[in-house]
Amino acid sequence: MIEILNPAEMNRARVSGRLVGDILDSLKARCRVGTNLLDLDRWTKAMIEDAGAASCYVDYAPSFGRGRFGHYLCTAVNDAVLHGMPHNYALADGDLITLDLAVIKNGIAADAAISFIVGTTHAPDDIAMIDATERALSAAISTAGPGVRLGDLSHAIGEVITDAGYLVNLEFGGHGIGSTMHQDPHVANAGRPGRGYKLRPGLLLALEPWVMADTDDLITDSDDGWTLRSATGCRAAHSEHTIAITDSGADILTLPTPAAT
Repeated sequence: MIEILNPAEMNRARVSGRLVGDILDSLKARCRVGTNLLDLDRWTKAMIEDAGAASCYVDYAPSFGRGRFGHYLCTAVNDAVLHGMPHNYALADGDLITLDLAVIKNGIAADAAISFIVGTTHAPDDIAMIDATERALSAAISTAGPGVRLGDLSHAIGEVITDAGYLVNLEFGGHGIGSTMHQDPHVANAGRPGRGYKLRPGLLLALEPWVMADTDDLITDSDDGWTLRSATGCRAAHSEHTIAITDSGADILTLPTPAAT
């Protein structure tokens, strides 16, 4: 099902999106050398509950995971890229971490992810990889608008990723979102322009380019049955925003509240 939101629902989506952006912004500021992934999960739970919202992850139990996820935040470190399950690990200087968060408030969900480097050791290859996912996301958002085809977004993402020298994995990508976290349509991270569903005002999409440094093959962590890692052990990065298709283009819903000046 492809869900089209009415104006009242769209207003609620903006609240959910801002909450996701604010929580991720707060968590990034707390990610220092020595921060434990389980503390990040605990802080996320508290911020979600304090906002009167609910986690989209804690009871999430799709066919590709081992039981319910059981946590409030995805924490993918270094060679992990998707569905990173928080565990007892203290962040080290130079770690590349992705925080992925989805919440639902007042019946509407929002989903976003950010990748960044912890501490002061910033490897140029890591910076370039994160930058590629962010540029791919920006390209898709700039392309989005009423009447645009889904393939146009996929093509915009794929062009940036491949031009930057990375391979594209098509197993996991973006998705529709609304009253539930995962909906149709699927948004592949590469595709042919001019093809697919025609975007309409009121549609919410979670766009999420992600790459691994030297492979497009994933493996599932055998210990937790959830975390997806690069098959070669290389590092990975992932950027995501929830956007709303409007009458004139697309709005990013998952930006944090601007800092007061």
